[in-house]
Amino acid sequence: MSLSRPHVAVFGRRNSGKSSLINALTGQQVAIVSDVPGTTTDPVKKTMELSGVGAVVLIDTAGVDDKGDLGTQRVARTKAIVKEADLAILLFTHNTIGPYEREWIAEFKTASLPFILVHNKSDLCALDPELALEITQSLGCDLCECSTIGAQGIAFLLELIGKNILVSAPSKKPLLSGLVSKGQTVVLVCPIDSEAPEGRLILPQVQTIRDVLDHQAVAVTLTEASFPAYMQEGRPVDLVITDSQLFGWVEQWVPAHIPLTSFSVLLAHHKGMFWSFIKGTPQLTRLKDGDKVLILESCTHHASCEDIGRVKLPNRIKSFTGKNIDFTITAGLDPLPERLDSFALVIQCGGCMVTQRQLATRIDAVLKQGVPVSNYGMALAYMSGIFDRAVAPFSDGR
Repeated sequence: MSLSRPHVAVFGRRNSGKSSLINALTGQQVAIVSDVPGTTTDPVKKTMELSGVGAVVLIDTAGVDDKGDLGTQRVARTKAIVKEADLAILLFTHNTIGPYEREWIAEFKTASLPFILVHNKSDLCALDPELALEITQSLGCDLCECSTIGAQGIAFLLELIGKNILVSAPSKKPLLSGLVSKGQTVVLVCPIDSEAPEGRLILPQVQTIRDVLDHQAVAVTLTEASFPAYMQEGRPVDLVITDSQLFGWVEQWVPAHIPLTSFSVLLAHHKGMFWSFIKGTPQLTRLKDGDKVLILESCTHHASCEDIGRVKLPNRIKSFTGKNIDFTITAGLDPLPERLDSFALVIQCGGCMVTQRQLATRIDAVLKQGVPVSNYGMALAYMSGIFDRAVAPFSDGR
């Protein structure tokens, strides 16, 4: 699976039983249930372990048929979830596939989002076999009949969720696939990030250490202060992975025959945007006074004076180019700016907090406007003069 938990969003009309279904899937009262239409007003996310599926983020959404000015805003927020989800579950009841359902099916298909149709509340009205045949033949999607009364069909729906998540998973390759073998030594240069909670490493570091161990290799984790002494001891080192901000300094201690890259470049390769970033990164040398650069920071946290996306990277770009650049920051999965074509370059963070599909959806929207894209690690490697070396470990394209 991808490094982030798959997102499973539940859509349907008001009072179609979305919240009740989520409670039945999890076996817990995680969503508020009421007979009052419009109880769920905004998308609600809950990370859960689903039996036979694993850890997923379940998203309860507002009714797709919500009315009025507020209802229109709620539906707009629900539509935005289509870009975040890895799998959609669309509920319908009383054998009614109407305009709302067909509109949302079209939304899913346009977004290439896998979906499951669920005929809910089947204790009140059973699924018509002829309609079931028509759906499976014309739409080619999975269909399930459910009732939260007695958990009818819930086990089968869990099987369908698991199947669709596995099919839609873009990459099941480990982070270090093709880079490290059993018994080899990987040195990880991990500065103590002020953005990380006290006593913890940041997520890309944790993910990489785990992947080294999964390969039955040796993970040597050092701060930048301890790194030179370790390298001078002459111990075997098969790969060095550093924080991108330290590229220029770390590189001088790593002999040319030892592969060197960063956590951010590693994530770019794993998430599938690698070659788009390779192509777009040299745009840094072509930036002009007044150009706009969009920074996409997929995690959300309180900004500090040491923040890489909001502070350090913009300052580094200004210093490197010598130009007056206008920077825009978009955090988390907030909507992208409307005029993407007004930007000269878009730089994405490593994307450790988002799924592969979420990242691809955002970057594809940028590429469709003809705007070059890069990522934090590649941009910093380029400005440190070691771009070719940082991407060399992945030159086979795997």
